[in-house]
Amino acid sequence: MRKLSNRFWFSFHGWCSLPIWVLFCFICLTGTIAAVSHELTWLTNPNARALNPNNLPEKSAAELTQIVQTAHPTADISTVLQYEPYLITAVLFSDQNVPAAIAYVNQYTGEIQEINHGLTFIGFMRTLHGWLLFPWQHNYSVGYYLVSAMGFVMLGALVSGLMIYKQFWKAFTQPKIRINQGAKTLLADLHRTAGVWSIWFMVIISLTSLWYLVQGVLLHNDIEVEPHAPLVAVSELPSTKPEQFPVSLAQALHTAKQLYPDFKPSYIALPEHNRDNYHLYGSGANPLFDQYAYQVSVNPWRGNISQQLAPDAMNAVQTVMHVVDPLHYGNIGGLWTKLIWFLFGTLLTGMSITGFLMWSKRLLKSRQQAKAARPAPLAHATGESR
Repeated sequence: MRKLSNRFWFSFHGWCSLPIWVLFCFICLTGTIAAVSHELTWLTNPNARALNPNNLPEKSAAELTQIVQTAHPTADISTVLQYEPYLITAVLFSDQNVPAAIAYVNQYTGEIQEINHGLTFIGFMRTLHGWLLFPWQHNYSVGYYLVSAMGFVMLGALVSGLMIYKQFWKAFTQPKIRINQGAKTLLADLHRTAGVWSIWFMVIISLTSLWYLVQGVLLHNDIEVEPHAPLVAVSELPSTKPEQFPVSLAQALHTAKQLYPDFKPSYIALPEHNRDNYHLYGSGANPLFDQYAYQVSVNPWRGNISQQLAPDAMNAVQTVMHVVDPLHYGNIGGLWTKLIWFLFGTLLTGMSITGFLMWSKRLLKSRQQAKAARPAPLAHATGESR
């Protein structure tokens, strides 16, 4: 009975990822790269670096948008993205004959270092890993479901692997990697050791992936998790539209700072029409939440707050939503945790490769044994000739 049980778990472990091995490996690889996409952008694109040799103070998002507006007077600025201090601020705008462009603005010097007319590496890697570039339609993407469903695969591989590897905890203190006993033994030792050391990582990634699946189902069924800011009442609109809103972006940011003194904006959406609000998203006093946990929507006509949200006012579902991203991508503790996530993501990708190699070698061996055990044709067996 014990052998039967071990055989079941072994087969289950293999079939958890074998039928979709290429997809699983690809998702692990793209997620590993996405975790350090900001750092790779800094390394490969000098124009994305926010160098500050003269120790200048950081300019506000309002100042940076004004710099872009001055350089491109007819531009329609829609969004401001602020990253780590060592990366530029991205100002998204459209202009004549330019449907979409991104200005890389150094937040210290105020210099526009690049105008990007395509998809950034950061955006590309997040999109490739998140939903495999599948299109979104009617609030869902097939690719998003495929990726998030990998949480079941990883959880199944983890549980079955622990059932197969008896006394796995010994690998923490006595890791066994035999390099002189052939490729098969070496692959098995590397696979088991990496798996044991990655238990905590696989638990985090699989559970957060399953949450993304739940989140996708909620979105697909139009279930609102966070309330949207109400539109500006028609009665508040002036009889004639002025050239600009009475309340500036600088004033809206000041309002958010008064509400949340530790507010650091990361995503700013300017009003799309005369009934829209300034939508300010950022991080704050609680470092366990993502960079969108603190939210303030400001009326551009009167300057009052029309919608706000912070961790201390969130319900359980909203709380989970805003702690999942830092756990999944490893930016919960800055650069050092990103590097840790990158290391274990590399191990997970390697485990999918070594697992496939082990399974294919075992499958080839079993086929050869079956072929050797097959009885010879009757003519040859009796010595008859044609």
